[in-house]
Amino acid sequence: MTGSEMRIGVDVGGTKIEALAISGDGTELARYRVATPRDDYPGTLHAIAGLVDRLEKETGATGSVGAGIPGTIIERTGLVKNANSVWLNGMPLAKDLSALLGREVRVANDANCLAVSEATDGAAAGLGVVFGVILGTGCGGGLAINGHVHAGMNGLGGEWGHNPLPWAQGDELPGPECYCGKRGCLEMWVSGTGFARDYAEVTGVRLTAREIMAAADVGEVSAVAALDRYEDRLARGLAGLINILDPDVLVFGGGMSQVKRLYEDLPGRLEKYVFGREVETPLRAAKFGDSSGVRGAAWLWPLR
Repeated sequence: MTGSEMRIGVDVGGTKIEALAISGDGTELARYRVATPRDDYPGTLHAIAGLVDRLEKETGATGSVGAGIPGTIIERTGLVKNANSVWLNGMPLAKDLSALLGREVRVANDANCLAVSEATDGAAAGLGVVFGVILGTGCGGGLAINGHVHAGMNGLGGEWGHNPLPWAQGDELPGPECYCGKRGCLEMWVSGTGFARDYAEVTGVRLTAREIMAAADVGEVSAVAALDRYEDRLARGLAGLINILDPDVLVFGGGMSQVKRLYEDLPGRLEKYVFGREVETPLRAAKFGDSSGVRGAAWLWPLR
């Protein structure tokens, strides 16, 4: 491939499938989305193929194709697993899309796509080891090394949200039940959902994460205390990650990534937990926000 060729990225979500075409310099050429054919694997394949066809007709060019999914593909079998779009699980998605489109299609976890996007031309451009921290409804992570996805032998690269909360305190044990079958996973503490759950358990009042943040902004005591607990738990989780991987940058995506206070407070909190108490890891918001995943899918075919 050459740097001037068009790339197509597809983001396969539970409610919508979005696709865009970008030029070799990352300029967006066209974008479309359709509703996801839920519980319909053949329908999902054809919806993706239809979006690719529309993009190529509009641009008048044929592009490489990459797709991001809410799951992973096991290298040994080529089958999808751990997808919350459960009709994809156990299916040879990359193989079937490649056959349908008549070219190789690369497929990766959507959080890994965010890391690739930001490593290519986003907030982490030019850095070698990029970890994408996804703080949304769930807590995910993506890992890009030298602009390429690092999924790992088991396809679990970046799944930091299903490790236990480090240095848990007495009232944090054994921790809330996680959908994965274990208790105390980081996802149950530092996702937006976990933030709201913790506030409700302490106060008896159910608010959304956005509503709690709005209350904290005006100094409401319970909301400020909830945010303080959240930042401390997030710092513990990130410190464990830094102690193992020590990435060149942490790039944040998801709804909680929009909380500006995190970028001010976390560096000091990290020093309390990172081994040696010295940490210079940059913390950055994803440059392309919600578009990072679909852009990263396109960049699964990197510049050469």
